[in-house]
Amino acid sequence: MTEEDAADLQFPKDCSLSARDRLEHDVELEVSVLKDEIFTSDPTCHVCRSSLVEPYIRCAVCSNIEICLSCFAKGCEVNEHKNDHDYVIIKNEFPLIDGSDWTAKQELELLDVVQQCGFGNWVDVGRRIQGKSSEECKTHYLQHYIDSQTLPGLPRIKDTRASLFTCEPIPYLYKLQDLEEPPRFAPDTINRKLLAGYNAARSDFEVNFDNHAESLVADLEYDEFQPEDDEYALGRALQTAIVQAYNNRLKERLRRHRIVRDHGLIIFRKTLSWTQKYESTITRSLAERLLIFMQLVDGMEFDFLMEGLHRVGELKNRISRLLDFRGNGLKHFYSVPMFKKLSKLRQENERERKQYMSNPEYSWRSLLPDGFAACSSSIPGNMQRKSAPPLTVKGLPGFEKLSADETELCSVARVVPESYLDFKQLLITESKKNGSLRLAQARILLKIDVNKTRKIYDFLVENGYINKPPAQ
Repeated sequence: MTEEDAADLQFPKDCSLSARDRLEHDVELEVSVLKDEIFTSDPTCHVCRSSLVEPYIRCAVCSNIEICLSCFAKGCEVNEHKNDHDYVIIKNEFPLIDGSDWTAKQELELLDVVQQCGFGNWVDVGRRIQGKSSEECKTHYLQHYIDSQTLPGLPRIKDTRASLFTCEPIPYLYKLQDLEEPPRFAPDTINRKLLAGYNAARSDFEVNFDNHAESLVADLEYDEFQPEDDEYALGRALQTAIVQAYNNRLKERLRRHRIVRDHGLIIFRKTLSWTQKYESTITRSLAERLLIFMQLVDGMEFDFLMEGLHRVGELKNRISRLLDFRGNGLKHFYSVPMFKKLSKLRQENERERKQYMSNPEYSWRSLLPDGFAACSSSIPGNMQRKSAPPLTVKGLPGFEKLSADETELCSVARVVPESYLDFKQLLITESKKNGSLRLAQARILLKIDVNKTRKIYDFLVENGYINKPPAQ
């Protein structure tokens, strides 16, 4: 192998230097002696002191003698090294890692480029290394230098809290001033009375349950009985029983505190106001009826129950809106903003129209003579009672069980949907029982306003829910 390498270099080892080359070589040696030795991490030529770049020559006879190709071609000698010594050519075109197609030269180039471009900038790294893509550079570097560290001698990276969490973890995410202050109400106020003596800052009551329980052990003395006394065993047993009784009282006190805390029995008015956020989904009336379950579950479980029903209500409202869109002829979501905009304009125009019609200046009475208008207003038949506006039934209990026609009926007749469903079931049952149902019988059964009863009765007859008796 040595002879082949020498033939590639085309250098006859036994040739001598010319006078001019020998003079130049002597001058270089003198300069190198005068210069201070430079310590670098890269290997340097022992003749010209230049940094060695593979391939270069290493003497097989002398120790630590490495020469660049230029000095070797000139046959330079230094100290005990002669130009006829055996030598080894140092190359970097060999794989440094077993099973890898990366050569040692490419490994060094990768490390230099990563140091220049920065770790993670694999796009630029791939552009600077010939024949390797950015993904290959990333995979090779992470696999052999970070994860498994295949090469021997690499420094082991220790996992620290900063490396794992990017920054030093902070035990508390919020400062003390960011925390909500416990309520401190002034004495003799309604909120203070609703607290029932509870001090939120201390998480305790001013007057605890069984407040005199400590009196049991107040006068208890540990060394009251001595081992040499005849009643020692009995006395110690009595003291143990007293302490156990005191512990049982403390347990009962803690149990009552836990019940008060878990079931929200302090400031019950605040609990009722908390249900207002479910007004559009569960409705407040139903939410207040569900509060009875607070005595069976704790606060978190009750929150899960209410949030689940709230989610169901949101889904129902969304389905209702989709049905409303489809009922108005919308088939695509991109038409919804235009529909909402036109609906808003329509509502504004309707409101302006009502204000215009209610203005006395535009009333037909203003066109009549003063005397005639006064006479017409004094006639009892002309006194008309103002009709009530339609009832907003959306969101009321039982609203989701109504059809479109039934919703309109409840709105015009001003009947709560839940009550309407009860009236409907009552009239249908009575009609099936007797085969038919008269309006007078319906009025007796419902016991509400006669006009509302008539509207409900006519609607049920028209839709075939009940049978009207045949005319005689």
